[in-house]
Amino acid sequence: MSRIEEKLNGNGKALVAFFTAGDPDMSASKEIFSVIEKSGADIIEIGVPFSDPLADGPVIQAASHRSLKNGTNLKKIIALVTDIRSQSQLPIVLMTSFNPVFVYGQKTFVEDAVKAGVDGGIIPDLPPEEAEEFLGYANEKKLDMIFLLAPTSTPDRIQRIGELSKGFIYYVSLTGTTGTKSALAKNLQEKVTAIKSKVQLPVLVGFGISGPEQAKEAAQCSDGVIIGSAIVKIIETHSDPAERNQKIADFVSGIKEALNS
Repeated sequence: MSRIEEKLNGNGKALVAFFTAGDPDMSASKEIFSVIEKSGADIIEIGVPFSDPLADGPVIQAASHRSLKNGTNLKKIIALVTDIRSQSQLPIVLMTSFNPVFVYGQKTFVEDAVKAGVDGGIIPDLPPEEAEEFLGYANEKKLDMIFLLAPTSTPDRIQRIGELSKGFIYYVSLTGTTGTKSALAKNLQEKVTAIKSKVQLPVLVGFGISGPEQAKEAAQCSDGVIIGSAIVKIIETHSDPAERNQKIADFVSGIKEALNS
């Protein structure tokens, strides 16, 4: 059983927290990881910056731009995970576009990532139809490949994703890109219920969740939530490390408290 499976196995509603590696710098990223872990996150998703992302909204795009200007790359991020693993056993998922993985080498990436302590991967622009080679390497090395489902996913697509995914299913609750929204999709419960009837894995809801009330609402029909843009925005708007870390801690602990209530 993987670290992700262990964490999601009967431990209540899960909180997956995202931040972009290298924003504002790699040293801060290690610190931010620690703050998020201590504040109650169950899984931490580390974003790999890329110049032409598929699903990222303006907040995460800006974070990627800042990170790339600092010279962040996939090799440095894997080294960051190695460093983090000396102090933490919390599940780590890398979210990346396929291009950095392709340039790195699919097999080498999987080997290096698993060796460093990465538990899972999310590659939004690598659909199942094109993922056979990567899945072969990932399954061999026991890297959980997490696929995405959307409001537009067909029943056949849901079943296919359910068969291929490991760890959990990432349900994109809104069509469009990442970002905080004022309200969740009105048909969220209907969509998640339909997905859960066809898949065996936990279903976590991401995209558009900006605060405790939305997180609590989303978790009523799902197995947990994924929050990114709201955390990345805190990092962007608070340059003082102590203030930034406190704001992140307050936000993440507030979400976790809402999920537990």
